[in-house]
Amino acid sequence: MTVRSVLRMGEPLLLEKAQAITQFDSPELHALIEDMQDTMQAMNGAGIAAPQIGVSLQVVMFGVASNPRYPTAEQVPDTVLINPTLNFIGDEVEDDWEGCLSVPGMRGVVPRFVRLHYTGFDQYGNVIDRLVSGFHARVVQHECDHLDGILYPMRITDLSQFGFIDVLFPGQDIQDD
Repeated sequence: MTVRSVLRMGEPLLLEKAQAITQFDSPELHALIEDMQDTMQAMNGAGIAAPQIGVSLQVVMFGVASNPRYPTAEQVPDTVLINPTLNFIGDEVEDDWEGCLSVPGMRGVVPRFVRLHYTGFDQYGNVIDRLVSGFHARVVQHECDHLDGILYPMRITDLSQFGFIDVLFPGQDIQDD
């Protein structure tokens, strides 16, 4: 389909709460998902949310097999997740570096819950119900934040660990967003 432009931090739509999907398995939903897939792949993203391409609907996708932006990350299955619900398991939180296609060229340390139970639907209306941890849980939380109008810099607790990639990691080959 189409590689779409990704909205950047400052765009008002990125701060809105996205609307729930009410019609599954429609040509419009499939076209949106194809555009999201093409855009995520073109930018080597680990995930993308519909609001990032200007569509305020509760649709995210994520997946990591081999990704130059996350060379040491564990694999995360390719998933389309619609109308998600997240429930955190336990109180354990872990700080780690995150980037975002909507905040290009920057990274920050973000606290996220380590274990997560998430539910939702795929594009056909089939139920998705998973217990996950680690990087998988982090990616899901990051992408679902977009559906609530939250960008990762809003979650940073120590701004000394937020900045431009080339300044934070001089001489390292860390991919830009």
